[in-house]
Amino acid sequence: MTDSHAVIVGAGIGGLATAIDLAAQGVRVTVLEASDQPGGKMREVPAGPARMDGGPTVFTMRWVFDELLDRAGAGTLDDLVTLRPLHVLARHAWDGPKAATERFDLFADIRRTEDAIGALSGRAEVERFRDFRAEAEQIYLTLRDTFIRNSQTSMPGLVRRGGVGKMSRIQPFSTLWDALGKHFRDPRLQQLFGRYATYVGGSPFQAPATLMLVAHVELEGVWSVDGGMHALARALAGLAERKGATLSYGRAVSSIDVEGGRARAVRLEDGERITADAVVFNGDVNALALGKLGSAVRSVVPVLPPAARSLSAVTWCLNAETDGFPLTRHTVFFGKNYPGEFHDIFKRRRLPADPTVYICAQDRLDDPNPDAPAPDGPERLLCLVNAPADGDTRSPALDPSEIQACQDRTFALLTRCGLRVTADPANTTVTTPRDFARLFPGTGGGLYGRASHGWQASFSRPGAQTRLPGLYLAGGSVHPGPGVPMAALSGRQAAMSVLKDLTSTSRSRRAATRGGTSTG
Repeated sequence: MTDSHAVIVGAGIGGLATAIDLAAQGVRVTVLEASDQPGGKMREVPAGPARMDGGPTVFTMRWVFDELLDRAGAGTLDDLVTLRPLHVLARHAWDGPKAATERFDLFADIRRTEDAIGALSGRAEVERFRDFRAEAEQIYLTLRDTFIRNSQTSMPGLVRRGGVGKMSRIQPFSTLWDALGKHFRDPRLQQLFGRYATYVGGSPFQAPATLMLVAHVELEGVWSVDGGMHALARALAGLAERKGATLSYGRAVSSIDVEGGRARAVRLEDGERITADAVVFNGDVNALALGKLGSAVRSVVPVLPPAARSLSAVTWCLNAETDGFPLTRHTVFFGKNYPGEFHDIFKRRRLPADPTVYICAQDRLDDPNPDAPAPDGPERLLCLVNAPADGDTRSPALDPSEIQACQDRTFALLTRCGLRVTADPANTTVTTPRDFARLFPGTGGGLYGRASHGWQASFSRPGAQTRLPGLYLAGGSVHPGPGVPMAALSGRQAAMSVLKDLTSTSRSRRAATRGGTSTG
């Protein structure tokens, strides 16, 4: 297998997982990354003199990475990074008369969560939570092996693997918001669990009820990573190199070359051409469709229209002094008009007038004490609000004055909830949808690929195997979808497809036509 050469375009989590799997099996691997660091969206950004995570902050489904490392003969994730299980999964607050005092903690311990729900909403809501949790577990267990871990993405295939009876339980035709309305009477709990749709870049008013499974995923465990999530990306990159892969940073790929109906090479912006037996594209697939990797591969996937894009965001990475409201590592501040937030973003294509604000306090580990003091001196905060993915258009919503107005609304909500944040602009990095569009070509700033709206969305993402021989796909815009563990699974599925093709004894290549097959 050492005579075979795979080139991976992009060192995001999907690309790193592909590199580890292939290199561990003896394939010669070259990873080309345009930026100066691994991780893709799991990037590290400056906040004055400090550096901090500027992308994903929640780590779940660790079994995905334990299996990846086990397959590579590299032990478990604990041998690679230091993980700390969180006891408080997230703290929540709501704008309103009691904003400065009313808060709710979601715990890893089910009994503590039930006690908190009882105190917030009454004992009847606890029983409804138990029913909700049971349904979330059932959906997850139904889809884990039939869809999430399976490279086949069609609805008919899913039904064949799981059976019609089981598939009816995942509620693909109901929205998450409607399903939550049947489970809970307290609108605050509907908001809290409806936010799971944003984990995959969608609106709870349009995303399928299937996303209730996120509740079960979180209750199986949420961890923090010492050194931040970017430390995981660096560790995976280091493992790929120890297995023999070559990682090159600051090497932007301008095109994928096709010869004889097969992907044969990549061409870099500096003019260098690197030949390959397999090319794995670990970027947003819309970049291919828009011709950003050359005309020869633009027909591999259809163009994703802007209206179908997932959420973008405006983020503030701060090294700031805080006082008042007791933050935990993950804290969510809800506005008064939750439907209006998503109507603004997806219908009116503007920054929300009444945003939900998420804060990751990266210097706070896991203190369940509601009155725990803030760290001495400044602390690193990632502050995020959702935004439309129009970073590649002339959207007036993204003009500097609108970004400033969004910032004013964001920090006004924090103040009403009792949190005072004192930050020097010199210690602040602001990232807008325009910035995300520049960092991740083809996305328009969308951070999760296609929005998970409607039952067909999950089946519209391409799989690892393309119809062009020699070209494979990995990343959050590919099946099984966005999120750190999902992107890693997509990378593993790409590696599996590459290995299958490289080890094939067939004398004829797959036909470069839709529906083509190999012959023995």
